[in-house]
This record gives sequence, structure tokens and C-alpha cells, in this order.
Amino acid sequence: MNFSEILYEEDGPVGTITLNRPDNGNMFTETMCHEIRDCIESIRRETRTRVVVLTGAGDKFFCIGGQKDGMEKTLLYAGVLPTLEMYEAIDKLQKPVIASVNGFAVGGGNVLQMVCDVTIAKESAVFRQVGPMMGSFDAGYGTWYLEDLVGKKRAKDMWYANPKIKAAEAKEIGLINRVVPDDQLAEKTREYALEIASRGAFALASIKGAFNARHGGVAGLSRVTHDLLLRQYLDTEEHKELNQSFNERREVDPTKFGK
Repeated sequence: MNFSEILYEEDGPVGTITLNRPDNGNMFTETMCHEIRDCIESIRRETRTRVVVLTGAGDKFFCIGGQKDGMEKTLLYAGVLPTLEMYEAIDKLQKPVIASVNGFAVGGGNVLQMVCDVTIAKESAVFRQVGPMMGSFDAGYGTWYLEDLVGKKRAKDMWYANPKIKAAEAKEIGLINRVVPDDQLAEKTREYALEIASRGAFALASIKGAFNARHGGVAGLSRVTHDLLLRQYLDTEEHKELNQSFNERREVDPTKFGK
């Protein structure tokens, strides 16, 4: 897959997406949002990759938010940065996504690591929400998911007062999962990814679907009932008899449904 603002590579069961705008803090643009979404959609359609890692190029920035320059000057969708398409792609992917935070995760960049399933960060990483101090906000994933992770009071403080949070504190409050020495981030991320990849793929997809059902409404519930259950149902004797009787225009024989 060829992209202009991200890199993608596979190494065994691990696929790594790298935000590749280091000179601009790995800020996501309209193009990057669509490329991440398209890359994840391609990953969804194959079984080689068991775990996805999301990281930033360079050693200073994971991602410091979104760059809105060049958008259409309209209040309609063409004028809105497609961050939700990117977040939703990560959230609905049936495979675990690990955020490997290699530097500053600020604004939309912090939300980006939050929507990933788990996060590992280097010791010098910094996390921060800055919307209200720079004329922006995230009133969706950035609030609900943050509240789930750190609690309502702390989440409000992060949005209202905009403190800088170092990696050790981020782990302590539940914002991230693991902290490792700066020079070991790549190594420890791969170890983490391979550990998860050794688990049952269907079981992990089921667990992720169950978590997502809480916030996803009908879409979240469908990830469990449709994506995980329908394919199995199509292999049952019940399906085969109902399908065959319908096509043959005859009465159904319930005794063939099996147990």
C-alpha cells in the first residue's frame, strides 16, 4: 500500500502504521485521516495481521492534533476535518490496536491514542488536551473515552485547565497502560504486540466488540451480533435447511436444525 502521509509495514503478525509528518508534529490532515482509514480497512480484509501498532515518525512527536489548513470554507462536511472517520476505523477494527507513543500526544493526538485499545509510551512522552486554550474542542470521543479512562473529575480538569501529563502520571491515572525507557520503545512495543498476537484472534475480536457495544449503540451491538455471530450461524444445520427449503420452495423440516 502506497500513501503520502503515513507509512505502513508488516512484520509477521504485526502491522505498523506510522504517522509520517515529523516536521509538522505528525499532525493529521484531511489526507492523513483518510489514509489511516483506508489502511485499516485493508487490514480488516486480510488475516495475516493479528495486531496493529500506531506510532509517529521521529522521536519527538506522536501526534499534536489536526491541521485544518486547506479545508473547504463551508459549514458542511467538506469543511470538517474527517477525524471521526479515522477514530471510528480504529474503534471498529476487530483486531487490537496498540498506540506506541514516541513523544508528545497533544489535542487530537491524545484522543488518537485513547481510541486505540491499549497504549505503551516512552518515559519522556507527554499527554495534553489544549482545545479550549487554542480555540478548539473535541466533544465526542475525546470526552467520553477520557472519562472512561481517568474518571469524570480528572477528565474535566484535563479539558478545563489543560495540564501537561508526563508518562508516569498518565499510567498512574489510567490514561495509558505501560511506560518504558525511551530507547526501548520500539523493542517493547513489538514484544507487547507479539504477546497479544499469540492470543485467540476470534476471542480478541469478541472482547473488543463487547467493549465497543457500550458506546456504539446499534453499531456497537452489531459488531457482536452480526460480525461475530452471523458467520458461525451460516455454518449451522438450521441455516442450511432454511436456505435450502426456501430455494426449493418447500416446507421447512425443523428436525434438521440440529441441536
